[in-house]
Amino acid sequence: MKKILFLLVLLSGLQACKKQNAFLDGQAISLSEELVFTDSARTMAFLTGIYSDIAFSFNKGRWDSHGNTEQATDDAEYTLSGVAQIAVILYNGSISPTTYNTRGIVGDFWNTPYTNIRRVNLLLSKLPSTPLSASLQSRVKGEILFLRAWYYTQLMIAYGGVPVVGDKVYAKDDLINLPRETFANTVKYISEELDKAAALLSAVYPDDIDYGRVTKGACLALKSRALLYAASPLFNGGCIIPGHPAEAIVSYPAASTTYWQAAADAAQAVINMGTYSLVVDNATKPGYGFYSVFLQRVNPEYIFGYYRPANRDFEGFYNPRTRGGSTNRSLPTQDLVDCFPMKNGLQPLNPDGTVNAASGYSATNPYVNRDPRFNNSIIFNGSSYFNASGGLSPVYTFVNGSGTIPTPVATQDAFDVGTTTGYFSRKMCDSMISANSSANTNRAWPLIRYAEILLNYAEAINETGQTNLAYPKLIELRQRAGIDPGPGNLYGLKDAMTKEEMREVIRNERRIELAFEDHRWHDIRRWKIAMVTNNKFNNVMKITKNSNGTYTFERRSSIRRHNFRPEMYLMPLPDAEINKMPAMLQNPGW
Repeated sequence: MKKILFLLVLLSGLQACKKQNAFLDGQAISLSEELVFTDSARTMAFLTGIYSDIAFSFNKGRWDSHGNTEQATDDAEYTLSGVAQIAVILYNGSISPTTYNTRGIVGDFWNTPYTNIRRVNLLLSKLPSTPLSASLQSRVKGEILFLRAWYYTQLMIAYGGVPVVGDKVYAKDDLINLPRETFANTVKYISEELDKAAALLSAVYPDDIDYGRVTKGACLALKSRALLYAASPLFNGGCIIPGHPAEAIVSYPAASTTYWQAAADAAQAVINMGTYSLVVDNATKPGYGFYSVFLQRVNPEYIFGYYRPANRDFEGFYNPRTRGGSTNRSLPTQDLVDCFPMKNGLQPLNPDGTVNAASGYSATNPYVNRDPRFNNSIIFNGSSYFNASGGLSPVYTFVNGSGTIPTPVATQDAFDVGTTTGYFSRKMCDSMISANSSANTNRAWPLIRYAEILLNYAEAINETGQTNLAYPKLIELRQRAGIDPGPGNLYGLKDAMTKEEMREVIRNERRIELAFEDHRWHDIRRWKIAMVTNNKFNNVMKITKNSNGTYTFERRSSIRRHNFRPEMYLMPLPDAEINKMPAMLQNPGW
């Protein structure tokens, strides 16, 4: 009799999650498939188990409890340099097909999706014989079709075309030797599966035990993401070695604007639902909606999320040491800081790095009058933040910094002590609690937000040459951010931009709006700009306090060089998998 590893749980919906990467309280036990799928509660628990890995890529503790892909980008600096650290292997370019060892070095790019695809197929095969009602079976089918497409999308983003197993459930001893599907067929499969799932699901669930499950909107939103990636330079006729045997596997062989139009249409379909909207609150203070959306378990902007009990997840990962942050392994770079415009919407620096005089930026007072998203994303020198002693107090990141928290405790936040960049992140954090406080926040992790859909549409429609149609989406985002309307109510955007100018604006807007939400690593690869962004030292800010109370700001390079090779635009398939399935072709360059 077949046995499956099963979680014995107290069923209390998706909110009954345990850890960062596990939804369910309980212990793992081995039950027969018959015992699981002849019981409605256990069947639903098995489904919940498939949900448990949806945030594996987003997870701030994805590797070694404190690493993920954001530290391999120009947005964040990792504070470790040991060659055995998984995040180091990615940022220093030493990843290879053999770095998928028993410690899981980058192996979850491949293993986690396929593990869950098999779980989906098993549940799909048993679903008709379960005691669930017909209507519930239909809903569950829609959910698992989405979940399977979710995991395939993760694979596509990392590898291009991959083996598509369909509904097949392979047994442990089966000999499997599947070739990789073409990129075009992989995208087609994902898209069609999401259409099937959307037809089975409701647009929304009420605020009850089912809130947080997959909806029709989530299906359409994931389709928007998948098609946007597929249309991007890496995949849109973008094989790094033209004519390579795997060319049709890793990309559309010939570039076409039609893929961009399909991506724009998919994003528009989500917008047309009228179900989702940005959380806007500029009355409490400018940009408060952007801050508060991440602290609301239920909100109109989250399309798909990872639902957790009340927690201090992000505070524990990002907070300064004086606020109980224990790892500080991911620190915002000066490169990211420079991307935030001023409150008038103008960029502080020109492309050549000189000050944009029209913006009002001051190099001697660089943090005033910035886009409110900056204040809600970055803890900079002098930022007020909750401390466990009660109330708000400044965080000082200058050399040998100190403050209202007694020295030497406060110096823990100082440059080259607590921070190697001059900054800490506050994105998604609740500024009124800290990692060392006893309070928690009701929140979900944002896996797909409506803001992303607006950016998806703007990017795709601009690439079709219809640049004027991108303006309203960017204006909507900038208005919510708390940027001033400015001349022509353009919120700092230049009028009548060319496609190329708009492209750079959209990419910058995406970078700051979606910072630390598991996008940047994927974006720099799909745009094929990582050879520029990731072959250098990140920039940091060393701040020195002068005797007269003013500060000196010194831009300097990090001590950790990032390295990127062309073949890294796609992850290498694990050698172990190639050895087991020689019908699969390795990605170009590996």
